[in-house]
Amino acid sequence: MDLKQIDRVETISKKDFLKHYFKPQKPVIIERFIEDWPAFSKWNLDYMAEIAGDKEVPLYDDRPVDYKDGFNEPHAKMKMSEYIDLLKREPTKYRIFLWNILKEVPELQSDYKWPDFGLRLMKGLPMLFFGGENSYTFMHYDIDLANIFHFHFHGKKQVILFDQDQNDYLYKIPHSLITREDIDFVSPDYDKWPALKQARGFIGDLEHGNVLYMPEGYWHFMRYVTPGFSMSLRAIARNPKNLGRAIYNIFVMRHYDNFMRRMKGQAWIDGKNEKAIQRTHRKLGIEV
Repeated sequence: MDLKQIDRVETISKKDFLKHYFKPQKPVIIERFIEDWPAFSKWNLDYMAEIAGDKEVPLYDDRPVDYKDGFNEPHAKMKMSEYIDLLKREPTKYRIFLWNILKEVPELQSDYKWPDFGLRLMKGLPMLFFGGENSYTFMHYDIDLANIFHFHFHGKKQVILFDQDQNDYLYKIPHSLITREDIDFVSPDYDKWPALKQARGFIGDLEHGNVLYMPEGYWHFMRYVTPGFSMSLRAIARNPKNLGRAIYNIFVMRHYDNFMRRMKGQAWIDGKNEKAIQRTHRKLGIEV
């Protein structure tokens, strides 16, 4: 893989953001954008345990997809206070994924502002993401192919990004939003996954107060170097092709995939995983 460092800027104007990053659909990390938010000084693990400790939260880990799992179905649940104690005590694979603070802890809304990047943000979908040391998300892209602003709090996180033009090299799973789950994107095995050698992407680190802009449909792998959490705000895809794919994913693809899991069971999952290899190598003329 050829991974370039994500552009980093200390601050940026709306005009420059639109010109240099949104229009060319290029990622960027803004280092100092939220220092006037109350969340900048307040949001850490202890504060989250204090304000949301009694809330039961859905947890996900890195186990392979099973046909019995529903779309985005959690692997476990526990109270937020217990989960944060776990994060602080020891490494854990458990992550919180797509936790809607508007619904779950509405008082947190007073701690942040709606930034003006020149895009219309979806104000009903502010989402929190938590992870333990060395936990990670599978390489994936979001179902709605949205423009995403990822605000990081507490700790350090590493991100690896690819745009949709790299699909041929990433071993994408058919009827899905993920790549093969057994690929190690931090230290890839090119003998096993030779197509990855042709992939061109971006890499960067996020620390407290940093904001990552991920353009429409970007693949993203995120690894928590230390325990921490982030909040994402999103804006609908502007590119008509991406918007069409988002509508298809939401109203057709995910329902078809769930139907086939019920009909064929684990054979459907195993077959998709094998097709990801076959299609990738056949398209690129790779013999293994």
